[in-house]
Amino acid sequence: QVQLVESGGGLVQPGGSLRLSCAASGSIFRFYIMGWYRQAPGKQRDLVASITDGGSTNYKGSVKGRFTISGDDARNTVYLQMDDLKPEDTAVYYCNAESPIDGVSDWGKGTLVTVAS
Repeated sequence: QVQLVESGGGLVQPGGSLRLSCAASGSIFRFYIMGWYRQAPGKQRDLVASITDGGSTNYKGSVKGRFTISGDDARNTVYLQMDDLKPEDTAVYYCNAESPIDGVSDWGKGTLVTVAS
């Protein structure tokens, strides 16, 4: 089990940028697929981006070219750089660590991102 703590959310105007951070309690990249999910009010939680220990990334179609997921193994931290934010990006963003062996996931408590003028 790994503890995850997200930070970096806030209020930003359309077209602005934010960088989310997810700090893990231990080494993560060798053992987990790391992902960012988001959940807007009244909607299901969806995958936004993920990264493997080999550096392979995957993005939700609507954020491709605007969001970038990256990791710092030395700091046990995953980042989500979000540029050109749109009102439809408003959601609570959750960090996730999924074991590729048994599929068990750990979640952070989330950080709220609000895009509004």
